Amino acid sequence: MARSSPPDGSESRFAAYVEALGAALGHADRVAPLRNYCAGLLLPGDRKSIEPMAARVEPGRVQAAHQSLHHLVAKADWSDAAVLAVVRTQALPAIQEHGPIQAWIVDDTGFPKKGTHSVGVARQYCGQLGKQENCQVAVSLSVANGHASLPVAYRLYLPKAWAEDAARRAKAGVPDDLRFATKPQIALEQIRKAQADGIPPGTVLADAGYGVDTDFRDGITALGLAYVVGIQSSTSLWPPGQAPLPVKPWSGRGRPPSRVGRSATHKPVSARELAASLPRDAWRRVTWRQGTNTPLASRFAAIRVRPAHRDYNAATPRPEEWCLTEWPVGEAEPTKFWLSTLPATISRTSLVRHAMLRWRIERDYQEMKQEIGLGHYEGRGWRGFHHHATLCIAAYGFLVAERAAIPPSAEPGAPIIQAPGIPKDYRPRGAANPA
Repeated sequence: MARSSPPDGSESRFAAYVEALGAALGHADRVAPLRNYCAGLLLPGDRKSIEPMAARVEPGRVQAAHQSLHHLVAKADWSDAAVLAVVRTQALPAIQEHGPIQAWIVDDTGFPKKGTHSVGVARQYCGQLGKQENCQVAVSLSVANGHASLPVAYRLYLPKAWAEDAARRAKAGVPDDLRFATKPQIALEQIRKAQADGIPPGTVLADAGYGVDTDFRDGITALGLAYVVGIQSSTSLWPPGQAPLPVKPWSGRGRPPSRVGRSATHKPVSARELAASLPRDAWRRVTWRQGTNTPLASRFAAIRVRPAHRDYNAATPRPEEWCLTEWPVGEAEPTKFWLSTLPATISRTSLVRHAMLRWRIERDYQEMKQEIGLGHYEGRGWRGFHHHATLCIAAYGFLVAERAAIPPSAEPGAPIIQAPGIPKDYRPRGAANPA
């Protein structure tokens, strides 16, 4: 489909898409507000909260539309998982026309908030601001190839103080059976669910916030999936060709030894120390993709190591895996480190390209926040937070499917969804009276 095709083509596809989503909502009377909500998210506008969307989609009956949209997202009891499953069936085939799924990308995103009443809000690291701040944080899993990506799971991280506060949980509508889980635990459960749902597999990608968690990495391996995950420069590793000391032979007295060991002269080193010890010829320039203006490239070293975190409690050494390190020209020391269980035969270039495919998640969040309104929900409850996010992903999924059908040579044309005119006398609540 070319962009120059008549706008009613995309309008009819949108209607069919919404009809498919509506089947997952449980009630036929939810289809109309579903269409309006998704249309409001797709239409241009600075704010994608309920009231301005109501004015855009039904300018002649804003108050009634507002009530309908609010009920759908904040009150109605429908399954986020069921809707996301329909989004996958609609959008994934279009993505896969451009190649198989290559990666499952784990990440989290923060939403700055004022006050303490919005569900899950706490002073914690907010990636959007790059510092500790009062915010909500959600964990997501996206599937991606070189052409496009799509979020397939999304869940609010509930800090321990919230998880243990029965009064706040009840007021925000947090499900009774939900218990505290770390972000890596949430992500691993999303990966398990994606695998159980038969989503096409990919290499798991995650930043150091997840990669430093040994249980997270082990959980991925136990599922039969490979990973490329960020680690900190302080992560302890056994250099190439080295491993913990073998289990000591039993002396015949006491309990037989069962754990590998270390000594003052035989111990692991940090990823930073290991990188600094590598010879000059260990570093190679690798280009991983074409940027907006120039190819994206840097210097990388890739060596086989054994992770050493608490391996003194193990009976056998950990298997070897890749340690990938980036040291850009002009930097005083290496800047990024990864561990990977991709095959030992993989090329350095392929390893780098897998690691750098994480940029897709950044694009997901940038567009979903700036264009779709992911962070614009103004309610405070658990259900509304997740319903809004699900419908944002649904709207984004429609965009992904439409774009996947557009030839690279197509000319820009009409917008995907047409907006009705807004009455001249419309004023948002709280706006000053021009008279």
